[in-house]
Amino acid sequence: MFTHERRQQIIAILEEQQRATVPELSRLFAVSEVTIRKDLAWLANLKPIVRTHGGAILVSGTTSELGFDTRERLQHQEKTRIGIAAAKLVDDGETIALDSSTSSLYLVRALGTYKELTVVTNNLRSAMELCGRPGISVLMSGGLVRWEAYSLVSTLEETIFQHVHIKRAFVGAKGFSLAEGLTDINRDEVLFKRDMVAAAKEVVALIDHTKWDKVALATFCKTDRLKTIVTDSATPRHLIEQVRERGIEVIVV
Repeated sequence: MFTHERRQQIIAILEEQQRATVPELSRLFAVSEVTIRKDLAWLANLKPIVRTHGGAILVSGTTSELGFDTRERLQHQEKTRIGIAAAKLVDDGETIALDSSTSSLYLVRALGTYKELTVVTNNLRSAMELCGRPGISVLMSGGLVRWEAYSLVSTLEETIFQHVHIKRAFVGAKGFSLAEGLTDINRDEVLFKRDMVAAAKEVVALIDHTKWDKVALATFCKTDRLKTIVTDSATPRHLIEQVRERGIEVIVV
């Protein structure tokens, strides 16, 4: 990875989780802490970030999108637990839909053996993970490949969701708030997820604590459309209770 690419990724990470430490960034990018400190000093001069003791915070939001491989490594433990809990909601004979989020990939890895389970997805990584799994059929959406997300997005008015019946849609998000619901940063992904949500009987959100009380570019699922949210124990308790008061199940892992 080139220096300018790493610095752009650092800004995107701070947009994703608000703050980061030098050791965390060093491990994530497999470079020395000295290199990370130089990156942060350079970025601080341009004023998108503020240096803190041992790390940095973002001054203002960006519209950067992290690459899939980088996002996959963020909140690894939380996403693992979320994926395991979400997999327990899947039953034999169902047709489920998965978006291109890394949280959905963690769900895929937690899936066991099923009888006649059909998975509809637009994510190439998830489809490859499911390849050869006993009892699981994979149906992929068509469209243009977004390599930064390993996803397929449709350029046509008609989508796969006009032809299938979905029991549950499992979706990640860039942000979630009671007022705006689930939001994301990429227009094409938002349009795809809206179609997925519209076709599903139930919508299950897979969001770790860094996504709560945040709003991204556009809404793809209103709060009252949610059946269940699976999140981790670092999510503020008062936010969880506000959601439960709306009749939405919240599974905390």
